[in-house]
This record gives sequence, structure tokens and C-alpha cells, in this order.
Amino acid sequence: MKNAHLLYVEDDESLSFVTRDNLELQGYKITYCATGKHALEQIRNQDFDLYILDVMLPDIDGFSLAKEVRKKTAHAPILFLTAKSLKEDRIYGLRLGADDYITKPFSIEELILKIEVFLRRSKVVSPDFRNIYSIGCYVLDYRNLLLTIEDAPRRLTQKEADLLRLFIENKNQVLKRSQILEQLWGEDDYFMGRSLDVFISRLRKYLQDDETLRIETLHGVGFRLSEDRVGV
Repeated sequence: MKNAHLLYVEDDESLSFVTRDNLELQGYKITYCATGKHALEQIRNQDFDLYILDVMLPDIDGFSLAKEVRKKTAHAPILFLTAKSLKEDRIYGLRLGADDYITKPFSIEELILKIEVFLRRSKVVSPDFRNIYSIGCYVLDYRNLLLTIEDAPRRLTQKEADLLRLFIENKNQVLKRSQILEQLWGEDDYFMGRSLDVFISRLRKYLQDDETLRIETLHGVGFRLSEDRVGV
């Protein structure tokens, strides 16, 4: 998805110069901000295809900026850049609706790969792709990222919709952790596994109003979305 418009927020001038130069060489349009205040203005005034946010900024931190992004859009990918590798920071960011973390120092190749993966997954699906799914009392409108029960819609993030669709398409079947991670995150490692656990917890909460549905954890194996309609 070349020519995509990215918001890049980073207060390190040297790092930002090199990163912007490489991303522009890849064909991306970059709006760069060195402060959280400037980034907040950009977020409120225009839309971007993907957001790259440094967590530690001198004024408004990346977490606060991510909250502002999610007020506007549920599906635009957010990548955090951080010098920290604390598990708590990663989980907190994912709960805000971020899609991934990249820990400094990082390679430009890694960043470009992640950008390509998340832009590809956030594109509008083709017209012949199935978009409406029913599960229990819920309807998933995948194209519009909506999960509805009794005319009450909930807006999902792209990752939440991707994961729920995968479960629905494999209802009552075991999905291995490695299978989910490789299909939705592009890799199977510890931190991606922690990300998956966060999204599983979210989906369980979203589906809790239908007692016939449950996402089971099969320890050491993976997960299964079960629909129990016995006696109905």
C-alpha cells in the first residue's frame, strides 16, 4: 500500500531523520512531529493510514496520543516505538488499541515490514469477500468493524475483527497459538503471544452477553470458540 500517509512522532532528531528518509524512499507520505502537542493537532485535523508513535515524548506521551487516535478511528494501525521493554507497558499500550510495539534500537527493515503487514491488513476488503458473520446472538460486520447484539453495535479495532472472524470461521475447532500469531501478526514470539492474550480477553468480554458462547483456552495448545446450542 504505497503512497499511504503515515503520522510519525519522534523527538530524537537523528533517529527521525534517518527513519523518515527511508520511509519516504519506500514511497510513503510522512507527516512528522517532534512533540506530542504538534502530533495532537495533526491527529485532530486530518486522517492517516497508520500511526507511528514514540511512547516517551517531552510533553504528551504516546499513550495519550493513541487514545486520541482511537477516538477518531478504530481500525487505523498504531505502532509504538519505545526504549522500554517492560511487559506492563506493552500490555497497557495494547489495551489502548495499539497493534504492535517496536523496541529501540530497531532496524529500518523491521519497521518497514511491520508497516507493510499492518497496512495490508487494514485495507478495505474486496467486494466478493465475505463480510457478514453470525455467531450466537451476535452479528459481525467485518467490513465496517462492527459487532452487534440486539441492535447495539460495538466498534472493533481491525485486529479484534480479524481475530473474531478467524474464530468464527473455525468455530468449535482448535486454533493453535502459533497458527493465530503467524496468520494475524506475521510471527510467533513471546511478546506477540502476550498481545494475543490481551485480544482474547477483549473478545471474551465482548461476547459475554451470550452464555452459549465461550472462548476456551487449551493450555499448551491454543484456543477454541465454542457455541453450545444443546437443548435449544
